[in-house]
Amino acid sequence: MNVIYEDNHLLVIDKPYNLLSQADNTSDEDVITLAKQFLKEKYNKPGNVYCGLVHRLDRVVSGLMVLAKTSKAASRLSNQVRLNQFEKKYIALVENKPQKGKLIDYLIKDEKTNIVTTTSSSHGKYSELNISDVQHFCENYFFVELTLVTGRSHQIRVQLSSRNTPIVNDHRYNPNAQKGQPICLVACELSFFHPITKEKLTFQLDGKERIIQSLS
Repeated sequence: MNVIYEDNHLLVIDKPYNLLSQADNTSDEDVITLAKQFLKEKYNKPGNVYCGLVHRLDRVVSGLMVLAKTSKAASRLSNQVRLNQFEKKYIALVENKPQKGKLIDYLIKDEKTNIVTTTSSSHGKYSELNISDVQHFCENYFFVELTLVTGRSHQIRVQLSSRNTPIVNDHRYNPNAQKGQPICLVACELSFFHPITKEKLTFQLDGKERIIQSLS
């Protein structure tokens, strides 16, 4: 586990690419199982170890996640997520130049194919994100900094792809993705209030540098 921060109540980690946030029916490794193993070994704890999932990242996305070490912390952090008090910022490398500002869509997920598409407001889930910065990288590629307002499955990937600005190497929503290359999307900043002290905590990593390294 690449642990960024730890205290008695929570863990902040840098999730690697291609790791599940939570176990599914594939029996592949996941964040929660690895975090429990980490805590059990570090503190030599007998029996089961508690570790609560507060929010998720797509399997293919790397970056910052917070995990709860107690049920009280899990409840309070999850409540912040429900109240949109979590601030989650991402950086992506996309094809074509997007417009800065607010993106609003209604998304629906096909549970059989695990594909998310835009739909009419009467059928889909309201989905919103804000693009705060667009920087030219090379040729027709641009770095995009964005903040999630809602946290829908595949939301960033679908909202950008639906506007003809797909994320580089997004194998699900970009037909130009290069086989075997990681998606150019990183959860680079996470802010929330500590579940016990109420102090605002902010964690950051260099998502742009990570993307550049993945392309080399």
